[in-house]
Amino acid sequence: MGKAKIFVVEDDKLYAQVLRHKLSMDPNFEVVLFNDGQSMLSKMHEKPSVITLDHRLPGISGLELLKRIKNEHSNIEVIILSAQEDIGTAIEMIQGGAYDYIIKDAGSLDKLWFKVHQANDKNALKNEMDQLVSEVNNKYTFHKYLKGSSAPMQRVFTLLEKSSKANITVSITGETGTGKELAARAIHFNSDRIKKPFVAINVAAIPKELIESELFGYEKGAFTGADQSKAGKFEEANQGTIFLDEIGEMDLNMQSKLLRVLQERELSRLGSNRTIPIDIRLIVATHRDLLKEVKEGRFRQDFYYRLLGISINLPPLKERGSDIVMLSKSFIGEFCKLNNLPIKELTQLAIEKLLKYNYPGNVRELRAISEVAVVMSESDLIDANDIQFNQRNEIEDFMQEELTIDEYNSRIINWYLCKYNNNVLLVADKLKMGKSTIYRMLKEGKL
Repeated sequence: MGKAKIFVVEDDKLYAQVLRHKLSMDPNFEVVLFNDGQSMLSKMHEKPSVITLDHRLPGISGLELLKRIKNEHSNIEVIILSAQEDIGTAIEMIQGGAYDYIIKDAGSLDKLWFKVHQANDKNALKNEMDQLVSEVNNKYTFHKYLKGSSAPMQRVFTLLEKSSKANITVSITGETGTGKELAARAIHFNSDRIKKPFVAINVAAIPKELIESELFGYEKGAFTGADQSKAGKFEEANQGTIFLDEIGEMDLNMQSKLLRVLQERELSRLGSNRTIPIDIRLIVATHRDLLKEVKEGRFRQDFYYRLLGISINLPPLKERGSDIVMLSKSFIGEFCKLNNLPIKELTQLAIEKLLKYNYPGNVRELRAISEVAVVMSESDLIDANDIQFNQRNEIEDFMQEELTIDEYNSRIINWYLCKYNNNVLLVADKLKMGKSTIYRMLKEGKL
């Protein structure tokens, strides 16, 4: 890192030398002297970190010079030196943007030394923050959608960035719960189609008899019940991005029709011969091995090659190391904030337990586990006992209902009572809660 440049504007040549000698005692400073404001302004392209100004200067006054500097270089800190103690002038200078106003007296050199260092540190910190913000905005905006600092995720972020810069088909693979739709959104909202629609369709959730009308739309009277015309998802996504999740579940006949649409960039609604041009960015996702599906005859080979584009594989959570803890803390914070609870922290034992689990449901399962842990914890700490794993993903189903904290508490206590044959003492011990609380809830009909 280079030296910080300090401009000293002082018409008293002897005092200017004193100031330079004092400030040059810091080897990290490069001190440049000027006798007047105009000569200093001609050197502003050198980007000084701090400028010290004499209040009374020939030509341009200190106040006018201050205004010029702050108007054109608001990030540069300016310290005023004055031989007169004038409160009104000091206030005017500070209101004009001066970092400080120092009276020339016996202690002024020490005060200036301290203030120049303070101003330079502030400027350096601001520049560092501006650089970090710029990096986040330009390079790491994908973290808004997908979080992680592990090596596997850094590779994903690199591919996401490349994908967002070109209008190319993207195939996203990965286990259930790894965040395939989030990755698709990240690509869309970092591309030049950001202001156009993002339309997501889960192919597996649509009966095969309805998939064509859902994707391509239909005209009135096209089939029984079609009492009005309806645009399909591809028309809705025109000029934007269409995301087809679980593309591996699409039947062969529909694959053929979709292939034709993608090749010709036009479609016809069901019941119509009129073609509609489309301009869409296609992103697909699947948890299946499509090449294996092709070999076994369940996926068209020509459709497979049409979808290739850039392939992005989202790693399973168990391979992401410390991301597990970071994600869990994030989910805990979100859940606590949503439910107006004080933020809870993970104990070391809880962290160790989280890191040992293999997460068959990946990030989606970790979110559910983390939220349940908040409910289970009875203090500001989440311990290992509060971390509940369930290979059948019953926790995920449990969290889908979006109940209140009291309702969740009742569900949990009821579950334990059923498991331990209504043994209140044992349940109270397991849940680390008072038995009187359980008896009271039973009496009030909350259990």
